[in-house]
Formats: sequence, structure tokens, C-alpha cells
Amino acid sequence: MFIDLLLTAFSLAFILLACFLFTNAIEWFGKTLNLDEGVVGSILAAIGTALPETIIPIIAICIYHDEKSIEIGIGAIAGAPFMLATLAFFVTGVSVILYTAAGRRTIKMNADVRVIGRDLTFFFIIYSIAVLTTFISEFPVLKNGIAVVLLLSYAFYVKRSFSGAAGEWGNLDPLIFSRIFKAKTNLVWILAQLILSLAGIIFGAHLFVQYVEKLSVLFGVSALILSIIITPIATELPEKLNSVIWTGKGKDTLAMGNITGAMVFQSCFPVVIGMLFTSWKLTGITLISAALALFSAGFNLAWIKITKSVNPVVLLTGGLLYAVFLFCIFR
Repeated sequence: MFIDLLLTAFSLAFILLACFLFTNAIEWFGKTLNLDEGVVGSILAAIGTALPETIIPIIAICIYHDEKSIEIGIGAIAGAPFMLATLAFFVTGVSVILYTAAGRRTIKMNADVRVIGRDLTFFFIIYSIAVLTTFISEFPVLKNGIAVVLLLSYAFYVKRSFSGAAGEWGNLDPLIFSRIFKAKTNLVWILAQLILSLAGIIFGAHLFVQYVEKLSVLFGVSALILSIIITPIATELPEKLNSVIWTGKGKDTLAMGNITGAMVFQSCFPVVIGMLFTSWKLTGITLISAALALFSAGFNLAWIKITKSVNPVVLLTGGLLYAVFLFCIFR
């Protein structure tokens, strides 16, 4: 067990290193293409870091396709947006508060409320439709039609996201690869660092999941609890770590956009896989997790609409909702 714990810690450190490379490269990529921070955070960074948790349910449902694998796949699909809307929000709020206490930044978050509000609105609508579809899952034609509409809605979301203003990035930290290889920063070196860091994130996340699964078996954790709690915590690490890195730099639009953009992505692609290739019956803890994710998104969206700001203290409510979920499971 000691070796598994050691390797788990190693994989976590590996993900953190990959995230440092990724945040640095994605900023330079956005600046080079003159993209808005909202586009970089909500689309590019979100899709890149969402790959680990997207691959798991696809493999479980479409390749193995047995009853246990489908249960794991559905748990992973419901667990991803839940973890983002609760634990990732909480970690971001805590990061802002701790960085402020350390004198690294101010408590006021400078996130673009237009971007974050748009993301949460899309997520709330799309995921609400997906969750409600579970109650009409006995009508497969209707269910599959809704799945296709949800998939197409992501294209509309991307179009809306790219309709914003061009990016104003100011001074960025030097590209890490340019410093290491003493080369001029250009698109080739940016892409090389970006691709390598993404590969590192995916590899590290799967390594982390592998050792967490071994530990869960040793402690007798069930497959459903593993898929809806432990695996999403592991696979959502890139979003959480990216947000911690970006909040430390005061880049709150990137920090929040990475999370909220991933929420939109997760409510479209993995959810659609679940709707098309399973009976899509959310019950018990999967339904509770979906309801709590929607409540968190709705609460933060209402705060943004009313106050025109993102508040780190409000983000802490995600931790409370996560605690409620754990209580529902282990009571």
C-alpha cells in the first residue's frame, strides 16, 4: 500500500508540472492568435483539460458495454460536472482567499462576468434538459433527438464565445520551452509545449486514477462511489490546479473560465454519449449529484446577475454542497 500511496503522490506532482506547462503555453497560444481570455479559458483550456474525464465514460460505455462498466460510465458522466460545480468552485474560492492573505493579490476577483455568466447560463440550460430527459428515457427516439440537439448546442456556444473582442494579454511570463532551449518564442515552440503538456495531463490523470482505484479496492470502495466521487476528483485535477495557478497570477477569467467552460463541455459531449448509448436513467446518488451541480451553477449565476461580480466567498458554497452530497452517501 505504501508504494501505491507514493505513486499516487508522484502522479499528482506530475499533473501539477504538466499544468504549469499548459497554463503557460495556452496563454501564449491565445496571445499569438489574438484571442480573448474568455475564449482561451472557456474553450481551449476547458476542452484540453476535460479530455481525461471525457475519455473514461466513453471507454466504459462504448467499448466494455457491460452492466458494471455502464454504471461506472454514468457515474463518471454525472460526477464530472458535479465536481466542477462544487469542489472546483470551492478550491478556487479558497485559493483567492489564501493568496490574498499571503499578499499575492486582492480579494476582489477580476473575472469577466460576461464570460462566466454566459458559461453558467449555457450549462444550467443544457444540463437541466439532459437531467430532465432521464424521466422520458423510455422514449428512445425523443431521448436521442434531444441528445443531438444538445450536441449541436455546443457549436452555438463556441460561436457565441468567439464573437467577443480580441484579446489584450499584456506581459506574459516567458514561454518555458523558450527559456529551456534558449529559442525565440514562436508558434512552433508554443504548440510543442502545449501538446506535450496536454499529453502529460492526460497521462498523469490516468496514472492517478489507476492508483486511486487500487487504493479504493484496498479500502473496499464500491464501483459506483469510485466512479462518481474518486475518479472525478482525480480527472478534474487539471481544472482545479490550473485555476489555482491562474488565481495566484490574478488571471481570474482564465481561472473561472477553465472550470465553467469545462462544465459546458461536460454537459454536452459525455452526457450525449450517455444519452445515446445507455438507457440514461439517473437515480439515487447520480440524480442527487446532478441536482446539486445545477443548484451550485444556478446560485452562482444568480449572484453574478445581481451583483455583476464573481465572489470567492460565494464560491465556497460549493464545498458545502459537496459535504451535503457526502452526507447523502455515507449517512
